[in-house]
Amino acid sequence: MDLQIAMLLGQDGMTSGAIYALLALSIVLVFTVTRIMLVPQGEFVTFGAMTMAALQAGQTARLAWLLLALAALHWALRGWRAWRRGDAVARALFAGPALLLPAVTGGLWLISRLPGSADWPMGLQALYTLALVVPLGPLLYDLCFRPIAAAHSLVLLIVSIAVHVVLVGLALMMFGAEGARTQPFSEEGLALGPVTLNGQTLWVLVVSLLLIGALYLFFERSLYGKALRATAVNRLGAELMGISPTLAGQACFGVAAFMGGLSGVLIAPLTTLYYDSGFIISLKGFVGAVVGGLISYPVGALGALGVGLVEAYSTFWASTYKEVIVFTLILPFLLWRSLATHHHEEDA
Repeated sequence: MDLQIAMLLGQDGMTSGAIYALLALSIVLVFTVTRIMLVPQGEFVTFGAMTMAALQAGQTARLAWLLLALAALHWALRGWRAWRRGDAVARALFAGPALLLPAVTGGLWLISRLPGSADWPMGLQALYTLALVVPLGPLLYDLCFRPIAAAHSLVLLIVSIAVHVVLVGLALMMFGAEGARTQPFSEEGLALGPVTLNGQTLWVLVVSLLLIGALYLFFERSLYGKALRATAVNRLGAELMGISPTLAGQACFGVAAFMGGLSGVLIAPLTTLYYDSGFIISLKGFVGAVVGGLISYPVGALGALGVGLVEAYSTFWASTYKEVIVFTLILPFLLWRSLATHHHEEDA
């Protein structure tokens, strides 16, 4: 391996690691606040990439159908719960706040029926894709996890796996079995000695760094960020101080959906993605999150970056076993944490 090959592999590793870092941060955020291991995180990546590809191909954004169906179901369940509590059904069903989400999702669905999406500016295509993906997070939390928020962690994990399986099946129905790839954001590159960084790689690195910085400022400087941190540290104490655990869960799932959808939009020009590609991508982000013990954001991000570099160099030395090498990384960290952590039985 000469210097040029090493730098090329390093470029690929940094690009992949930046995406894995975003997913690792999402997984850590959701787990610390809600105790939910977000197995469907990869589906947000797939939905973002495949929807962007459909828009560029001039096809209907079929994800809008799923969003509209989930919003309608959420609206109906909200009215049913209000009726069970004895509230005025008309007020619960037809008040402005209750109709806001169905109205917005209906508007997004109508936009998806308009022709000419292939002629939209790429920035508008990306924004519309995120507008379809991000609401899925809070909707999935409300429909699937909020009713069992106090359940045992094992129950939450089983439900998370079930949601993942359902979303993979829906992705196959919406996008088909064919792979998809999008146009790069920029064709310009940056020459660094013998290696030229392509434009899309620069986009991935810059956007990832900006997003990580924005998350840091959000958690350190904003009131809502501090509320989420308080919920992660002590859920009951935060609730006693007036912080809504439901709102915290919705916010975490919304942030996770945004980061997953954005990751899909960023990597779609670099690799061909299929309806089930998101699971492997998120699993590598999970390896980085485990390096941080599912509690540390900086260590989790650095661990995910390391996963990307190990994957890139494994492709050169032992491409057949690169996945085995990547996922084997998790074993020493699990062993170390198992030996270093005092075990307590979790309350049922």
